[in-house]
Order: sequence, then C-alpha cells, then structure tokens
Amino acid sequence: MQTLLLDRTTWDLVLDAGGNIAVASDPYSITQDVACAVRVFVGECWYDTAKGLAYAGTILGRAQSASVFRAQAQAVALAVPGVASARCVLTALGGDRRLAGALLVTTSDGTTDSVGF
Repeated sequence: MQTLLLDRTTWDLVLDAGGNIAVASDPYSITQDVACAVRVFVGECWYDTAKGLAYAGTILGRAQSASVFRAQAQAVALAVPGVASARCVLTALGGDRRLAGALLVTTSDGTTDSVGF
C-alpha cells in the first residue's frame, strides 16, 4: 500500500528527487496512516465524519481523559488497513497538561514500529 509522504516536522507534502510529490510504501505508509488517523477529530473528515477521536466530547478538558485517549487511539489505529495490533503507551502527563507517549503498531506482515505524540 502507498500513501503520500509527509514531512515528519511540518506534516506537509514532500517532493522526491525529481520534483514530484513523494509517496511512502509499506511498512512506513501504515505507520504514517496511523499517525494521521490519531490526529483527526471526529467529524473533521468530510468524506467520513465518523472517523477520528472524540477529542472535543470525551478527551479535552475531561477528568480521566488519558485512559479514554488510550482506548480511542488504539481503536482508531486498529481501523487502519494493514494494522494487526496497536498499543498506546502514555509516558507523561505534565503540569502543562501535555500528554506524551507512543502508539506501538504491528502490521499484518509482523513489522513493528512506533508513532510518537
């Protein structure tokens, strides 16, 4: 499977050596698709408003939102084609209210990678 390659810092399109829009292939394309899926708010995708995490309704500004985020992030990751398993590991919830961690993703071919947030 292929997807458009995104710059890891700016999350914008990248050009290849020939000046064309670059594409990513498996297994990185699956990992990037998981990263994109976790960034989507429910209702934000105009072609499928059911996709994404319910940030506004159940995560942001709510008590116990870390456990809700973990469960929803894993469910969204598992919905990405090619993902066999996903585990969300939270590493910090600082005083500045920033959540940090990673999604550990295993693809259907057995490759394991992580997506940090």
